[in-house]
Amino acid sequence: MKALAIAGIFASLIHGQATTPLTFEVASVKPSTSGFNGVRGGCRGIDSSHNPNSMAATTPLGRCVITDGRLSHLIAIAFEVASIGSIKNAPDWVIGGDERFTIEAKAEDPMKATEQQLLQMLRALLVERFQLKFHIENRDVPGFALVVGRNGPKLQEAKADETGMDFGVAGKPSLNGPISVNLRKYSMQTLAHMLSQIGPGPVIDKTELKGSYDFKLSWDETAGPSLSTALQEQLGLRFESQKVPVSYFVIESAERPQKN
Repeated sequence: MKALAIAGIFASLIHGQATTPLTFEVASVKPSTSGFNGVRGGCRGIDSSHNPNSMAATTPLGRCVITDGRLSHLIAIAFEVASIGSIKNAPDWVIGGDERFTIEAKAEDPMKATEQQLLQMLRALLVERFQLKFHIENRDVPGFALVVGRNGPKLQEAKADETGMDFGVAGKPSLNGPISVNLRKYSMQTLAHMLSQIGPGPVIDKTELKGSYDFKLSWDETAGPSLSTALQEQLGLRFESQKVPVSYFVIESAERPQKN
């Protein structure tokens, strides 16, 4: 279960390990000056699979390049937090406001670093540069299980070579307006993770479907159909209300980074 996997990642950082933590060969953390209102980029390892149109896809191998991100965005990327809403007790400048940062970092051997290794390095970088202290709280909260509908799934086996998501619009879609998303090579676990970010609450996968799929999902919470209805009619899936495990990233303290 993803929540338990994330909790394990957090625990390894909190309690420490016998081995020396992975770190970048070179890394810079600088205040962003572009004026762009939206985080971009990511980390690209030898095993990464990105939408070819995303900035992370053009990031050189063995590097993390993230621009115009608040610290909350950087935490969500590095620690694979389900959503910004899972970050608690954050100072105003961390979770909102105008202070954004750009990170450029390179592994010692770019041609061998995996994506998970790069994320480990990014976690260590945030802890060091932002003097980040935190703990994890695991709770069972009201949410949804994603299950197969009564008449079975309506899914097409993936033909795409890489995982990708495309909303077909520039920037973020409005959650109160029509949304149409194209998903390529998505597992049900990945779909549940995406629905946790833009849906009515945290979602876990209980479909027992193991494949990867290409599909389009369209809904409009104002004019209809709702997301719940669209899932049933278009994909043959449905939400089932239940308690779900959620890991919260609770910030104890954080400081603005010193100049490099």
